[in-house]
Amino acid sequence: MIQESPITDIAQIIQLAVAPVFLLSGIGAMLAVMTNRLSRIVDRARRVEAEATAHLDDATDPEPELKLLSRRAKLIGLSIGLCTITALLVSAVIAILFLGAFLTFDAAVLVALVFIAAMLAFIAALVFFLREVLLATAGLRFLRR
Repeated sequence: MIQESPITDIAQIIQLAVAPVFLLSGIGAMLAVMTNRLSRIVDRARRVEAEATAHLDDATDPEPELKLLSRRAKLIGLSIGLCTITALLVSAVIAILFLGAFLTFDAAVLVALVFIAAMLAFIAALVFFLREVLLATAGLRFLRR
């Protein structure tokens, strides 16, 4: 019987790790989108606060918009946190794959559980992201002609 070489084992592990690595790049892209949205929320809140202090006699109350922006910032912050946890868990999956091969233990159950946890965190992140987008678009008013 011919035994596989360590190089073949490593090559197989790398093949298994390719999908999670692509998933990491997608999560990174989502993080970039979310941090961009957070920076826009922060910029808008600063602008509203500056306009409110500059126009103290103005009749428009900035408080409702600032509360909405605060809620949006919290939702997107949760989403960013969950995406970061997802990336950490996916990275742990990759590390466990390699450790299981090098230390010769069956990592199948552990890999599956960590991957499921990563997907649950990602689902929750997307739900919070969707909620933030819905809040942002709910208040939009376009001029009708």
